[in-house]
Amino acid sequence: MPKFVMLSTLGPDGHARLRENPERLREVNDDVESMGVKVLEQFALLGPYDFLNILEAPDEGTMARVATTLASRGTLKTLTLTAIDVEDFISIMGGGPAPA
Repeated sequence: MPKFVMLSTLGPDGHARLRENPERLREVNDDVESMGVKVLEQFALLGPYDFLNILEAPDEGTMARVATTLASRGTLKTLTLTAIDVEDFISIMGGGPAPA
């Protein structure tokens, strides 16, 4: 299944919600998983982004729906990137058959 990296930045309301209820992170993960996307790993970050999530989704459309749904809440902004396994990338670049 395709993997994606989602970087997110909280807005003022997102920071306030998280400060009041840190468990909200787990609730959001449950929301994401209910939309058909698996949260593989999650990290809190220091710097220009607040969180990094490694996600697995059936396709780009499903991932786009998740990203749009989360952003529509108005508490965060996201940047979502497709992640290609290095072994798959090497195979693709070497002209071999693309992995299934």
